[in-house]
Amino acid sequence: MKKVLALIALTSFFPPAAAPARAAEVWAGEIVGIAARGTAVSGLSPGAVSVVLKDEIEARGAQTADQALNALPGVFNRRGKGFMDTSSALTLRGVPDQKRTLILFDGVPMNDAYTGAVAYGGLQPEDIERIEVARGPFSGLYGGGAMGGVVNFVPRRPLKREITLKGGYGGRLGPSPAMEDLVKGYLSYGDRVGSRLSFLGSFGYKRTDGYPADLNVQSAAPTAGLTGWESTTSNTGAARYIVGDKGNNGWKELSGSLRAWYDLSGSDKLSFSFSRAAYDYFYKDPATYLRDASGAEVWTYGTVKEGTFLGGDGGRRQSSFSAVYERAGDPCGLRVAFGLVDTDRSWYITPEAASATRAGGPGKIADTPAFSHNSEAQVKLPALVPANSLTVGASFRFSRAGTEERALADWLLPEEKGAVTYMSSGKNADLGLYIQDEIALHRSLTAWLSLRGDRWRTYDGMADQPGTAGYPKTYASRSDSALSPKASLVWSPAARTTLRSSAGRSFRAPAVYELYRTWTSGSVTYAGNPGLRPETVVSWDFGVDQRLWWGAKVGAVYFENRMKDLIYRYASGSDRLYSNAGRAFGKGWELEAEQLFEGGSRLYASLTLNDARIRENAASPASVGKKLTYLPDKLWSFGGELRAGRLTLSGSGRYVGKRWTTDANTDIVDGVYGSRGAHFTADARAAYKLNDTVSLSLLSQNIFDKEYYDYYPAPGRSWFAELAWKL
Repeated sequence: MKKVLALIALTSFFPPAAAPARAAEVWAGEIVGIAARGTAVSGLSPGAVSVVLKDEIEARGAQTADQALNALPGVFNRRGKGFMDTSSALTLRGVPDQKRTLILFDGVPMNDAYTGAVAYGGLQPEDIERIEVARGPFSGLYGGGAMGGVVNFVPRRPLKREITLKGGYGGRLGPSPAMEDLVKGYLSYGDRVGSRLSFLGSFGYKRTDGYPADLNVQSAAPTAGLTGWESTTSNTGAARYIVGDKGNNGWKELSGSLRAWYDLSGSDKLSFSFSRAAYDYFYKDPATYLRDASGAEVWTYGTVKEGTFLGGDGGRRQSSFSAVYERAGDPCGLRVAFGLVDTDRSWYITPEAASATRAGGPGKIADTPAFSHNSEAQVKLPALVPANSLTVGASFRFSRAGTEERALADWLLPEEKGAVTYMSSGKNADLGLYIQDEIALHRSLTAWLSLRGDRWRTYDGMADQPGTAGYPKTYASRSDSALSPKASLVWSPAARTTLRSSAGRSFRAPAVYELYRTWTSGSVTYAGNPGLRPETVVSWDFGVDQRLWWGAKVGAVYFENRMKDLIYRYASGSDRLYSNAGRAFGKGWELEAEQLFEGGSRLYASLTLNDARIRENAASPASVGKKLTYLPDKLWSFGGELRAGRLTLSGSGRYVGKRWTTDANTDIVDGVYGSRGAHFTADARAAYKLNDTVSLSLLSQNIFDKEYYDYYPAPGRSWFAELAWKL
């Protein structure tokens, strides 16, 4: 500790040398609003804040906006199939699942009304100006869902006329399976009209034939005389047999957006955003590895039928709209925001394993439309007491979602739907009021005190399964409340040193899926629980940011999380039921370092250590003392960007520790279908500007062709070449 304090004192004494313009902005700190609900320098925010800038997103060659965050401390981005992953998730600060991290677009929530998940497909990386990440409990300002932290994607605003056209193609590079025939395109047009109006319209397209990610793994051994199968195990070590796959898991995505900004005056601004995103995934040509004595294909044996080799198609259609009015003023400011997220279709087909064939046969189709709107008003009040800045606000969120399953006489003809076999739906509403006081205790010491109260209500819950006893069911409306306080302290004892500490409480109300959705897979029924209560986390952290010499900075944060009433799915006979059964405790470290160089080159590295374990779980006593599921205990990354004239070279490496998938941590076998073992991957990209408007880039992902499983076999080494024209 003495050595650390001596280093802080020594490096704070020497002033930084002159810096180029772009690096100087980073040195001073980005102006962000995520942590304090108002403009603040990132280095002096009341929380651990990271900012990823537009040129960094481009240099990394991120194919989706969330992938640009892979190198940040405390951030885990789960995307096992690349951009084809329908269950991708960003989680922060050792708090599991996307539903416990709040995702914003220009300050408006994007988490859906059904499960709290986020569809990142409509977010084109080229449309983003910067990404702000605030780690830690933020329900005190943002309400439910901000247990692990908040991520805000800020769109870019054109300052002059601009046209961007990109096209690219890529595929597998090596023996391991990876996305084949990958085609991407992007077009945008933006302009500034006069001195007040700016707009940006964009269109994105992605398509790939994919790769065989869904294996047909059976517990029944192939009968005598069959060849071609492969012996394996489950992730718990039980004997399993790979007998085929469901074919290439392909993907097609279209997205478009239109955004506008209008300056009513020097301090009054309006902004609007509309986007529409649609994706479809599909399976092509299932394969059996089984052969009989004559070498002919075999699709059935014993209890294993041809239907187990089949994968059903699916897709999603979603529209988002937001409008924001902001008045910047001293001493009074105002912000009013309104947002909609409308998922009009979210569907998938399931062929019946026992009787469906490649030529057709029975199945079912499930569709889950969802809708949410968010309204908020925030006022910065004149200082009633010297050295104080008071902010008050109110928000309202409404969400509804429902699932309808219909029988299909032929799973290849989803438009010919049959009778309803199951349906469920429900609505949630949340009203929140908050207040924050920023107190300048000293010119180098600032405190933030915030308090938020939320009143949550669920109603119109129902479920129906025609022909089954006990249905239809209706559920009484319920309500609950949550109080979310937070206190933060930021101290700058020297010009290049910042110490910060915070403590707070956050909550998350149960989603419609957890409350009302019941579904069956094989002989197992997964049931919702209309009686669920909100879950909470009490957290505290302490950290230091230290700037060493010019362009160099290091940071360290220690954190603890105490989670209570975790919504947890436990076994009850052959069923799986939700319950507020869990208590957990987590602690960890976030470490980062960065070195900037003149001309924009840089090196960076980060390390996250997380130890989160279940302390109490009446529903599953065997899980007590075990690690929380789906959380890596270690994350580290490193990389850099070299800019030399027209050439930019970038590279990064990322390690993800093992993630447990069973609450009792019985999944001890890695490298098999269904496991999520530790792995390291590396990416590299080279970009060259042919002239002032045209550039060419080449990206290689998983350059060492590492084989690993993220439940599914993850993509191997791939390449992608892109030509871009910017005017």
